[in-house]
Amino acid sequence: MTEVRSDDAPEPVGAYSQAVESGGFLFISGQIGLDPVSGELVEGLGEQAERALSNLRAVLSAAGLSMTDVVKSTVYLKDMSDFGKVNEVYARFFQPPYPARAAVEVPGLPKGALVEIEAVAREGGEADGG
Repeated sequence: MTEVRSDDAPEPVGAYSQAVESGGFLFISGQIGLDPVSGELVEGLGEQAERALSNLRAVLSAAGLSMTDVVKSTVYLKDMSDFGKVNEVYARFFQPPYPARAAVEVPGLPKGALVEIEAVAREGGEADGG
């Protein structure tokens, strides 16, 4: 297992890695809408979703991968009624064929975030049908 880090994504807020590579797959820890410079949570649902996905993209880049290499993601929502808005933002970061995805409502997220997104990627995930 190899740790992957990006200075363009926030430092972990606990005892975990931003991502680890194992067996040809990159497992990216859940990203919330933390600004990597200030360490503060950005305001608003759309802004948090955008920042979380930007953080995810930064970690992918540090591993030499891109959003097209994501094969599976999980979206954690504080309120499932926010799914439509988050999905709008999500669709701007991915293109068909979209990764497999689950969306789950949870009672709470780190630092009071409204959305958290984790992903699994591997090089060539999109090109060969993932």
